[in-house]
Amino acid sequence: MTETATADGRAEPTRSFIVVNLLVCSFFWGSSYLFIKLMSGQVSPFAIAAGRGLLGAASLALWIRWLGQSPLPRRHEIRHWLVLGATNGWLPNILVAYALIQLASGPAAMIQAAGPLVTALVAHMIFAEERLGGRRLAGILIGLAGVALLIGPRLFEGGATTLSVLAMVATMLSYAAGNLYVRAVPASSGDPMRLALGQQVCSGGVALLLALAVAGPTSMLALADRWPAMLMLGLACTAVPMTIFMRLIRAVGPTRAAMTGYLVPTVAAIMGVAVLGETLELRQVAAGCIILAGVFLVTMTPRRVGAP
Repeated sequence: MTETATADGRAEPTRSFIVVNLLVCSFFWGSSYLFIKLMSGQVSPFAIAAGRGLLGAASLALWIRWLGQSPLPRRHEIRHWLVLGATNGWLPNILVAYALIQLASGPAAMIQAAGPLVTALVAHMIFAEERLGGRRLAGILIGLAGVALLIGPRLFEGGATTLSVLAMVATMLSYAAGNLYVRAVPASSGDPMRLALGQQVCSGGVALLLALAVAGPTSMLALADRWPAMLMLGLACTAVPMTIFMRLIRAVGPTRAAMTGYLVPTVAAIMGVAVLGETLELRQVAAGCIILAGVFLVTMTPRRVGAP
């Protein structure tokens, strides 16, 4: 039997659905660190965030229009679009772009990987179906142990600064807040595709205003010389995974959906080795295996049916 009923009467997604969606989101989001890194130091973080959001918004708007819907916000959607545009959009996008000027892509992604712990603990307190059983708690702890091993004692090497680390911590907390907010939005009030669209519209719009005000109009011109990386970042690494992730949160809850944060560092590390010439140590390989073990425990353990 592949499906069971959740506390609110919804069908429990199959294991293959969870695993495939986790892997797809993780691959694209892990790759985003590569494309940001290719532009870091040469393009303003505000311009990177603006280009990423605007490209994501444009692609999703065209898709929704092709489906026969209007891409304009409905009255009840405006608040959701604004909140998600900040928590999952312009704020973390700017912070990541800033952090990667000095942090390597691997360590930056590793810090963000702590997000599922925050998400799981808060979800445990506010959602009945997100109560942490022993096996899921063990999976979270194992995953975090893998993240800790992956970071190791070398986090601050390579010119990283305290501000860069704090920027990634703030990114992690912002994404955790956004994930929990999506879970709290009633199904009748937030179609996953439209939530993703609204998030990118508000993300790109606010980031553009900040880019023009803080970095100046010429900051956007720098994107012209790096349009391949910008296209990949905005389309493949933003619009596609965000749409899938919205659906994943609604289907399995924020705790298990946030497990993408455990897989992203592994993808980022592999991309760093393959493209940027970074060195992958045995310790990092072992840590990646530990992280995947934790993800398996959490994603493959059914949520408690009828939890109080």
